[in-house]
Amino acid sequence: MMLSPLNQRRWRNFRRNRRAFWSLVIFAVLFVLSLLAEVIANDKPIVVGYRGELYFPAYRFYPETTFGGDFGTEAIYRDPGVQCLIVSGGRPECWDAPEDVMAQVKAGTSDVPKAEQGWMVWPPIPYHYQTINDVGAAPSAPDGDHWLGTDDTTRDVAARVIYGFRVSMMFTLIVTIVASALGIAAGAVQGYFGGRTDLVFQRLLEIWGSTPSLYVIIILFAILGRSFWLLVFVSILFGWPALVGVVRAEFLRARNLEYVRAARALGVKDRTIMFRHILPNAMVATLTMLPFVVTGTISSLAALDYLGYGLPASAPSLGELALQAKQNLQAPWLGFSAFFTFAIMLSLLVFMFEGIRDAFDPRKTFR
Repeated sequence: MMLSPLNQRRWRNFRRNRRAFWSLVIFAVLFVLSLLAEVIANDKPIVVGYRGELYFPAYRFYPETTFGGDFGTEAIYRDPGVQCLIVSGGRPECWDAPEDVMAQVKAGTSDVPKAEQGWMVWPPIPYHYQTINDVGAAPSAPDGDHWLGTDDTTRDVAARVIYGFRVSMMFTLIVTIVASALGIAAGAVQGYFGGRTDLVFQRLLEIWGSTPSLYVIIILFAILGRSFWLLVFVSILFGWPALVGVVRAEFLRARNLEYVRAARALGVKDRTIMFRHILPNAMVATLTMLPFVVTGTISSLAALDYLGYGLPASAPSLGELALQAKQNLQAPWLGFSAFFTFAIMLSLLVFMFEGIRDAFDPRKTFR
């Protein structure tokens, strides 16, 4: 779809802002990689070749019986017996001496035909964020197997950072988009109509703004239990007023300008005037506040996880990683991992939105 001349100008301004543009590129790469977390950090193979057929355990459930085992539960691919079954084509002696069978297959001295020999392709980080590793003392320092070390329950920190980054960004995108849409719509209605509508809305906002959100979260979680979507709902519930004041002020300023009065005189509908003519002019002020909304959403999720009122305990959480860093001062890699993840993520987002804000500002040009 072709962009309008105005949007082409905005895109050119954004690209000329090198800091914002490269922040967008780096963030997009990191976000796409986090969406592919199952093929980057997982305790299941990406692809398994078994008796001439391909299986994808990272995304599908396969019982152990699929590979010649005895149980109908999901195969534990890190088990030497299961690995031997796959490599040897389902030989029953794998349960007695898996290392010997696999050594014979690799050495070419086994009686397993080439067509029946299997193979596995593992992710670069062969650990899921919930995988418990046998590393002795916990937390353990970074090494060749665990790039960022392990936490106090022997889970791989690198895997938890990747999955935690994805959860944080998905949470932030959902909350920011929905809450911003509600806040912009409410602010537009207040500012455009003014009068009694504005007065009633302002009183409701004052009452709503004085509601202690943390207490509401604690009560809801005590009744309904901790869950991702419940936390999203509560965050939207208390996050939508963030942009109301800015949008309201812009609409109050623009409602009596000449082009708005002319549009009213020509019989243009209020909705068209609000969202086609006034809102684009109010976007600069709105986008100025948006970085604070995004970073505030990420920080609130991390703070709730840190306090124990955020995501479920089994979920990968950057706030929980920061809590572990505080509780294990003898393991500085936990603190460094949490700090640099937050620093990089928030910096990229702030630089991006600064570039978007400047691209929408008609007074700014970049050479």
